[in-house]
Amino acid sequence: MRRIEMEMKKKLRVGVLGATGMVGQRFITLLAEHPWYEVTAVAASPRSAGRTYEEAVGGRWKMQTPMPESVKNMVVMNVNEVEKVAEAVDFVFSAVDMTKEEIRAIEDAYAKAEIPVVSNNSAHRWTPDVPMVVPEINPEHFGVIEFQKKRLGTTRGFVAVKPNCSIQSYAPVLTAWKEFEPYEVVATTYQAISGAGKTFGDWPEMVENIIPYIGGEEEKSEQEPLRLWGEIKDGQIVKAEGPLITCQCIRVPVLDGHTAAVFVKFKKNPTKEELIEKLVNFKGLPQELGLPSAPKQFIQYLEEDNRPQVKLDVNYEKGMGVSVGRLREDTVYDWKFVGLSHNTLRGAAGGAVLCAELLTAQGYIQAK
Repeated sequence: MRRIEMEMKKKLRVGVLGATGMVGQRFITLLAEHPWYEVTAVAASPRSAGRTYEEAVGGRWKMQTPMPESVKNMVVMNVNEVEKVAEAVDFVFSAVDMTKEEIRAIEDAYAKAEIPVVSNNSAHRWTPDVPMVVPEINPEHFGVIEFQKKRLGTTRGFVAVKPNCSIQSYAPVLTAWKEFEPYEVVATTYQAISGAGKTFGDWPEMVENIIPYIGGEEEKSEQEPLRLWGEIKDGQIVKAEGPLITCQCIRVPVLDGHTAAVFVKFKKNPTKEELIEKLVNFKGLPQELGLPSAPKQFIQYLEEDNRPQVKLDVNYEKGMGVSVGRLREDTVYDWKFVGLSHNTLRGAAGGAVLCAELLTAQGYIQAK
């Protein structure tokens, strides 16, 4: 497929649902200078509605860059007033903080109002006809949208989601190595506090501390890669049967960046050189199409024994790339490595923006 250059006479109008929370704030910063999209609606809970965005966020701005001027005086809308928000946008990003049942209901309501929804939330990740996509790994899963539209009774409205932040540092690596047939994987993830929507200022007990439990995270880390590697059958996505993945997820005193220590068994017998070659040459549709948020090189391999490091490598490719190092043979498994990804960029809002760009390039998201 040839590289595309999208010339938009007018930017698409986008809304952010859950705009005042940490992931919502990340969406706002990523969209401030976006070449294709313009934020025309910010929506949040009824208690924030009616105030300006700056007032509603107050002292809870958690980004390291200042709040964009373009949204400061935007009046926050009530996320539950679906028709009102829908009038102001062509599509929305969802980062609402609700129960899973409430999230499913609100995202379906926007879809039924003919608004495409690109969600950072987990509520719809296992809905059979909702695509859960890492654009470099399984863009073909967007094909299930047509079946979802039939179920919802819509012509342009649908829900698409991105997977959990915890898997971004190893699922792309295992995908790059697919031809060597990995069949058993042990992963331990060391996860940043921003993954819980926190900073050290509002979670002081994490300073100099490790918590060996993150609710629901281990099941997501073991199962969601299998859905990425699944296929569409009879209008729904059926997850792959393997490889078998077992995982432990640990919260560590780091602001941004999830690190994974991973052990892999292969059916075939790759060399170290072959494994590294597959990593550095791995690319997908976002790279071929030159999408605005796509890393030019998705995965980098670092030769130094002490890399990847959060401080040195988390912002690789503006936080949208994956860093891998310490690839070496193992005495119990075949190979082991360490991976690192930015959990709120590649793992959350940035991954969702990249999904939206691919959906736009493929015609799923258009101006009304």
